[in-house]
Amino acid sequence: MPRQNRHALPYPALGRFAWLMGLYAENHERMERMFGLHRLVSGRWCSSVGDGLDLHVEVLERHAHTLELRLSYALRDPITGNPDPSAVLRAYLDSRQLEAHTCHVGRHWQDVLGLHPAPQVMLGHRLRMNSFLSKWLQYLEGQGHGAATLRRADADDIAHTVLVEGA
Repeated sequence: MPRQNRHALPYPALGRFAWLMGLYAENHERMERMFGLHRLVSGRWCSSVGDGLDLHVEVLERHAHTLELRLSYALRDPITGNPDPSAVLRAYLDSRQLEAHTCHVGRHWQDVLGLHPAPQVMLGHRLRMNSFLSKWLQYLEGQGHGAATLRRADADDIAHTVLVEGA
């Protein structure tokens, strides 16, 4: 199929990179609305809405402008024993972007694409991962997951709060 001249279109064309950046912003907005990313503290959290699929949110690292977390269910892959589905996310709090860093435990882009993928291959991979994340977050939000359903999972005696001290 021949490529269409983008300059001849009667409307502005959205390139793949712009689409990806839009997904990052949309994913951040949805996670901020659901869980308040800027207020999440390190630790393991569980969101239960009574549908039998508890969502696990693990804050892996927190820095001044970034947050790294993992989303998964309590389901395990029968072969590896790892949580599945599982996504490691990186939130850029200052630029309000959220990207799916990996979508499978132990599988980084180098494992999937090789060490020197073409830029178009890398962009396509990121689009697929973040499209998956966008659809998953939309589903989770529709199910009712949010800050009100989030409880500390790593200790029962810790107060049930997700707020950073002083936030």
